[in-house]
Amino acid sequence: MPKAVIVSGSPNLSSRLNGMIQYVERQLSAQGIAVERVTVAELPPEDLILTRFGSPAIVAANRLVAEADAVLFASPVYKASYTGVLKTFIDLIPEKGLSGKVVAPLFIGGSYAHLLSMDYSFKPVVSALGARIFASGVYATDQQIERTGDAESGFRFELTQELQDRLDAAVQEVIEEIYLRNKQ
Repeated sequence: MPKAVIVSGSPNLSSRLNGMIQYVERQLSAQGIAVERVTVAELPPEDLILTRFGSPAIVAANRLVAEADAVLFASPVYKASYTGVLKTFIDLIPEKGLSGKVVAPLFIGGSYAHLLSMDYSFKPVVSALGARIFASGVYATDQQIERTGDAESGFRFELTQELQDRLDAAVQEVIEEIYLRNKQ
């Protein structure tokens, strides 16, 4: 069974980004793709900051990336780039750790002003790790995801139809690339 991993770089577990992640997880699973998630904010902070490649938590997270056919990196955009939390994890992915994998960003920001962060801050870094197969990323704004509930009862997210359509197209592209790569 093909595998995908979503690496969440959000430092905030109530982030609207989780609405995108949950939606994409459901869509991939419905198409027969096994989906795992790495939530970087849940990894030991000292292992990330001190670049402990041998840490059991980092080794386990990197194993998920290594075993995946597709790696989707999800992040809020702060100051025109993905989060530092996500960068600390990307720094721990082995050299050429993204070779042969379908890679796609799922980013969210307060406005479309930082839409190009996917191309100008994200792609060069993951390209250095061997990423060459890029599926279309999706950049959303906070206004496209309504968050209800709370930490105690659980957050729920409602995505606009336009955002769902763009996520569906991106998921379909990821799936097509996975199957194309698995045929080779």
